[in-house]
Amino acid sequence: MTQLLAGKRVLVTGGARGLGLAFAERIAREGGAVVIADLRHELATAAAARLAAQGLAVHALALDLADPASIEACARAAVECLGGLDGLVNNGAVTDSGGVAADELDLATWDRVMNVNVRGTWLMTVACAPALRASGRGAVVNLASDTALWGAPRLLAYVASKGAIVAMTRSLARELGDGNVTVNAVAPGLTLVEATAYVPEARHRLYVEQRALQREQLPEDVCGAVLYCLSELSRFTTGQLLAVNGGFVMH
Repeated sequence: MTQLLAGKRVLVTGGARGLGLAFAERIAREGGAVVIADLRHELATAAAARLAAQGLAVHALALDLADPASIEACARAAVECLGGLDGLVNNGAVTDSGGVAADELDLATWDRVMNVNVRGTWLMTVACAPALRASGRGAVVNLASDTALWGAPRLLAYVASKGAIVAMTRSLARELGDGNVTVNAVAPGLTLVEATAYVPEARHRLYVEQRALQREQLPEDVCGAVLYCLSELSRFTTGQLLAVNGGFVMH
């Protein structure tokens, strides 16, 4: 049986754990070669070694999305490691504003969230664009969030950053389309990963109770949408947002 991503070379940011690691593993199991890049370099290296020991083509690089120089270096190293680039998953992000009201949010937190989530996504896409164009079948997948679709309270900087990701996706799709590069966004709902450990139990219950599919969301629930956006199945799909949240928000 043909693997969905056979021969694809993909960079996944924020890939040391959680959703990013789930994406990387599924991409590799579908025949892709993957670089996981993360600020937690030791964790990324350990995860890559574990998957490589299973016969999967997974490598690790250091990446600080708040540092433009680190982004440039990571993109260059990923292209060198993989021999080119067919896909970029902009998954890396921070949620530093969680639980803070808008009038309590400090400038440093706002700036950090915007620098990592928005500026980092922009700069990584630009850094990878030449290799994605050269591929002739490049695909960018930006991780948004359904919080930007329903306006989650006490999470303003993160929600604003993910709303920006949705808008950037549409603009980048038009800019990169002439190079046959697709750019799409996936908006997960509240998912059971390390990054959401701070979310109160009441918010988890709210999501479950108001979903059409009434259960907790797991990382593997989001993988299908990401794989689709990276695959040849989506070559005429670009500038789109796929909400993957069990029907909590129907977009």
